[in-house]
Amino acid sequence: MDFADAYCGPPPLPEDLWSRWSFDPFAAALIIGLFGAWLFSGRRDNTGRGALAATLALIFLAFFSPLCDLTTALFSARVAHHIILIGIIAPLVAVALPWRNGPLLPLSAATLLNGLTVWLWHAPSAYEWAIIGAGPYWLMQLSLLATSWLFWREVLSPLARTGGAMIALVAFIAQMGLLGALLVFAPYPVYAPHLTTTAPFGLSALADQQLAGLLMWVPAMVPYLLAGVWLVLRLTNAVASRQRSGLSL
Repeated sequence: MDFADAYCGPPPLPEDLWSRWSFDPFAAALIIGLFGAWLFSGRRDNTGRGALAATLALIFLAFFSPLCDLTTALFSARVAHHIILIGIIAPLVAVALPWRNGPLLPLSAATLLNGLTVWLWHAPSAYEWAIIGAGPYWLMQLSLLATSWLFWREVLSPLARTGGAMIALVAFIAQMGLLGALLVFAPYPVYAPHLTTTAPFGLSALADQQLAGLLMWVPAMVPYLLAGVWLVLRLTNAVASRQRSGLSL
C-alpha cells in the first residue's frame, strides 16, 4: 500500500518516532470548537474546567504527538488511539458539556449507534479507506467521538436510571470484547495497510493485530468498568441520603 497520502504521514521507524510531532489544523479546530462550546454552555465549576482541560490536553496528545504517526505503522497504536478517543476523551467531553435539556437519543439507541460506529471503522475495507486523506480520516475520528459522546452523555446523565445505564455499559463492553476476540483469534492478519509496516517495531502483522485485540479486551474496558462503579456508588449514596432524610423526619 502506498502511504504517500496517509493522513498521519508515512510509517515512522523506531529511531525517528519521537521527532514526528506535527501540527494538525483539524485537531486545532476541534480544540477551539470544544472550548467555544464550553464557554457558550456557561459551566464554570471546577469539575467542568478540569474535564475541559483534560479533554484538550488529550486531543493534543492524540493528534499532535508521534502517536498519530505511529498509527500508520501499527494497528495496535490505532486501536490505542481510538480507545483514548472513545473511552477517555468522549466521557470527559460529556462531563465538560453535560446533559441539559433531555436526551438527544434514548440510551439504547445511543449504545447501538456507538457500537455500530466502532465496528464500521474496524472493518478492514472501511479502515483502509479512512486512513488515507483528511476527509475520510476525520470522518472516522469525528463519528467515533460524536457517537461516543452521545453514549456517555446519557450514561452520565443525572436522570439516567442506574439499571439502564449499567446494562448499556455491559452491552458496550460485550460487543467490544467480541471485536477484540475476533482480532486475537483470527488466523491471519486482515488489515492490509499494516502487512509491511510492523517489522521495524519487532512485531509481525498478526502479532500486532492480536495486541490490538488484547487492548480492546483489557485497557479499553477500564473506563466503562469505572463508570459502572461510579453508578453503583451514586445509587448507594442516594439510597443512604433518602434513609437519613426519613430518619430525620
